[in-house]
Amino acid sequence: MTLWARMRRVVGGMLVVGTVAFAGSGCSYNTFTSQEEGIKGQWAQVDNQLQRRTDLIPNLVETTKGFAQQEKDVFGAVADARAKMAGASTPAQKIEAANMETSALARLLVVVENYPQLKSDATFARLMDELAGTENRLATERMRYNERVQAYNTLRRQFPSNVTAKLFSFAEYPYWEVPADAKTAPKVNFGK
Repeated sequence: MTLWARMRRVVGGMLVVGTVAFAGSGCSYNTFTSQEEGIKGQWAQVDNQLQRRTDLIPNLVETTKGFAQQEKDVFGAVADARAKMAGASTPAQKIEAANMETSALARLLVVVENYPQLKSDATFARLMDELAGTENRLATERMRYNERVQAYNTLRRQFPSNVTAKLFSFAEYPYWEVPADAKTAPKVNFGK
């Protein structure tokens, strides 16, 4: 076999390998495109849940604080009036304490009539349920996002699709990673 024949055979083999690799990587272009759109769609879901948390939780906390403060004020007034009555020694002090107690009890009766079951415990329970539900939804969407990123990034690194990734500049997507400070449980503070 002549040198020319060997060179043709080597070049021909390289062309066949190159053509097969290019054809195989060309097929992955559509896969990259659809996976990229899947990642963007899933990120929109994560963003949606983040916005839900941002909108919902502060309003629930304020509502809960409002109920708790109203009940705290009424029960505090009753307790103060009882303490004043217990400490009263003169008729004037007892009259003043009795009037204060009457006023506090009237406010308590209004609260009880309007709220047969005092609401603080229910609003705290609802707040806790919403917090747990929101965090569960967000965790699910973050997990789905990371799964899509993993599939995309894996394809991006495999041969022959890595050729397509470089050729068409398909960049690596970042994983959602939990920040270090999020590894401690959050503390809910109702104005203390």
